Amino acid sequence: MTPPNSPQTLAKLSTTGKSTDIAIAGVELYFLPVTTRVPLKFGSETLTSVTCARVRVSVEDRSGRKAEGWGETPLSVPWVWPSTISHRTRDLALRDFCEQLASAWSAFSMYGHPLEIGYEFQENILPTLLAGFNRDCALDERMPLLAGLVCCSPFDIALHDAYGNLHERPIYDCYTAEFMNHDLAYFLEGVDSEGADFEGKYPIDFISPKVPETLPVWHLVGGVDLLDPAEMNGDIPLDGEPFVLEDWINRDGLQNLKVKLRGNDADWDFDRLVQVGLIAGRHGPYTLSADFNCTVLDPAYVNAVLDRLAAEHRDIFDAILYVEQPFPYDLEANKIDVSSVSSRKPLLMDESAHNWQLVRLGKKLGWTGVALKTCKTQTGAILTLCWAKAHKMSIMVQDLTNPMLAQIPHVLLAAHAGTMRGVESNAMQFYPKASLPEAKVHPGLYQRREGKLDLSSIQGSGFGYRVNEIARELGDPVATFGSFAKD
Repeated sequence: MTPPNSPQTLAKLSTTGKSTDIAIAGVELYFLPVTTRVPLKFGSETLTSVTCARVRVSVEDRSGRKAEGWGETPLSVPWVWPSTISHRTRDLALRDFCEQLASAWSAFSMYGHPLEIGYEFQENILPTLLAGFNRDCALDERMPLLAGLVCCSPFDIALHDAYGNLHERPIYDCYTAEFMNHDLAYFLEGVDSEGADFEGKYPIDFISPKVPETLPVWHLVGGVDLLDPAEMNGDIPLDGEPFVLEDWINRDGLQNLKVKLRGNDADWDFDRLVQVGLIAGRHGPYTLSADFNCTVLDPAYVNAVLDRLAAEHRDIFDAILYVEQPFPYDLEANKIDVSSVSSRKPLLMDESAHNWQLVRLGKKLGWTGVALKTCKTQTGAILTLCWAKAHKMSIMVQDLTNPMLAQIPHVLLAAHAGTMRGVESNAMQFYPKASLPEAKVHPGLYQRREGKLDLSSIQGSGFGYRVNEIARELGDPVATFGSFAKD
């Protein structure tokens, strides 16, 4: 099903604009299955496999010049759609929606900059498509907006890559007045009540124009990860990779640890933070973040854990850089005043931060920062980054256990965002062999050494994938629309 372009969008489809503008000429969709090396716990569910959606987009400018771009996102079912519906049923629904999106993107005949096209698609097409999917599907539960955004993201990422490739520029060099038809006031507010002024400003005004060669990296301590060799029992993968936390710290030189907590068992959460802190402390300076998995309903729960740490293990409390998304996904349905938490530690939105409007609501409720993810679209990440930085909010870039191509836009966002500290990257923990072809071209992106990722291999236009050098077998696409540039 392809929805017609809305009247609002049709009004914006103009034959006038910059010569640099593009329109979509073709779309291809692939599904790549990945099995985890060890389980990854999300809230009440445990992930053992994931489908990665990979997209190729062909674009053309007004003169008929064509180029291609790639995007990829893991459709991480427990994270995007927490539910009691079976994992397989939700996974199939996400794939089905991706196929509908492939058709819709191919029919979206708008010329513009990728931020402009991506914005209009998300404002006018995605909501209609998602509503139609939820109306027509046989499931008892609606697919949430977060899941829709994640399905949409590989198409949006590929569009940005293709634009950079067409103009033979890194995509972050293209977020400027030279290439964009509209300044940020078109997408955000011109001058808002807090004095942020987006008139005459572009994303380049809020991002770092130069990519550092290395980034500090965060390791995920999952809810079922083993901390001590004494905990080992049953089947342990004998693949030469570390297994317990101390082995990871020793091999990868880790200093930054994100700790997954339960959010419904305060003693367990406290003990987990203490255990991780004591292990990390044996290896020198360290930093923690506390992720309560969206299961907390009362700020007093988080405050009690933090206050107990401050009283009994002050060094571990001091090592916590920020607290991540303790409260439910749906911010509008759960307007909780969280200022008591953010008075103790910076409090970052993650799952709730679907767009800059929700980040604005979060700021009013007491949240002090936002964890960006490319899996909510490159367009959304850039606009949210600009709004948050204009309002002096803290920034982090968090992982969705990104393998293969998905890793590259993810780390580039962190490199340009000016984060609190580096980037989270954990695909090498949970499916290290999934990215072997990509790792031959970008070895420093798929292994962590001395506590860092090495970005020096990212070169060239778009996202600098160097995709022609990567020997990745994709198989046949599950959907193809339109035309592609000739080699």
